[in-house]
Amino acid sequence: MIVELDYGYEKLEIDIPEKNLLGVLTSKPLSAIQAPEESLVKALKNPIGSESLRGRLKGKKNICIVISDITRAVPTKLILEALLGELKSYGFERESILILIATGLHRPNIGEELEKLVGKEIAQNYNIVNHDAKDRDSCIDIGKTGRGTPIIINRNFVDADFKILTGLIEPHFMAGFSGGRKAVCPGISYRDMFKHFHGPAILESPDSAPGVLKNNPFHEESTEIAKKAGADFIANVTINKNKEITGVFCGDLDEAFYAGAEFCMNASKCSFDEEADIVITTGGGLPIDATLYQTVKGMVGAMPAVRQGGMIITAAECREEIGSPEFVEIMEQESDFDKFMEKIWSKDYFKIDQWELEELTHALLAARASLAGDLT
Repeated sequence: MIVELDYGYEKLEIDIPEKNLLGVLTSKPLSAIQAPEESLVKALKNPIGSESLRGRLKGKKNICIVISDITRAVPTKLILEALLGELKSYGFERESILILIATGLHRPNIGEELEKLVGKEIAQNYNIVNHDAKDRDSCIDIGKTGRGTPIIINRNFVDADFKILTGLIEPHFMAGFSGGRKAVCPGISYRDMFKHFHGPAILESPDSAPGVLKNNPFHEESTEIAKKAGADFIANVTINKNKEITGVFCGDLDEAFYAGAEFCMNASKCSFDEEADIVITTGGGLPIDATLYQTVKGMVGAMPAVRQGGMIITAAECREEIGSPEFVEIMEQESDFDKFMEKIWSKDYFKIDQWELEELTHALLAARASLAGDLT
């Protein structure tokens, strides 16, 4: 049987003998919304759990719109075109709008990459700022969470009169689902916060898992942080395998997000009768499989389907190779995974991107792993 896997911008075909194939697990084939920009405008005027965007903006003078960076498959250009068009119709000129790129700890998006992200017209005519998680002066301390995490958030966001989060809702290997509150935490959070919400006390919880929101400490922590930072409104979407918009969820930080997560869960969940000796999966194609760092998500997603000690084969192009310098360094330094898992619990041990090696370690301790790609 021929099976297609997303690989870079292409499809990778693999031929599996029928006698060896237990099944093909995939999300439900959802049709794309025929007029996505119109659907976005309609959702902004009739949001979930909220007064209309126009109504919410009465008396406001400046707006901060948070967008995902280039590592996420978000149709950001389309979302922004609909959102900025509405804001203009409400009387907001571009000088009163700041677009903040939620880079987390990733590199900034500039030049051609920025134009690809938001479109040339928006890139040239709007004030766009990349969040820098390592720049303490660009962030402001607004308190702590109930778990004691310091809340140090991008100053541009905190100072804005009205704050809008855009993004994509899809299963996430730590947060249950991406989207909503994740634009703030970790999107525009200061570096020191990662030690807390990306630490083992949260990530080693069995509820910090794909598709899980109930009792998920990562979800709870990021939601508390987003609320205390003042997130006013979200404009999120879901997409199908062709990266076409299938659902639009605008409005209240909680209600609109949960509606999108439920829609996403119904489309994404699948069942199987038995665990496989070998699971072949994908890094998700670009932009998700650009690095090994991002490809770890595909490996972790395959874990429930493979027997203990089996094999996970992940197809990923990895055109940008391993990932950040910090991730490369920790991969080179921590070759004993059992010892590494002990180290992360130490109060004296913390390294940038350790959480991604932690997740990779989960997969490697469950099964043998093989990467099929251009990474050498």
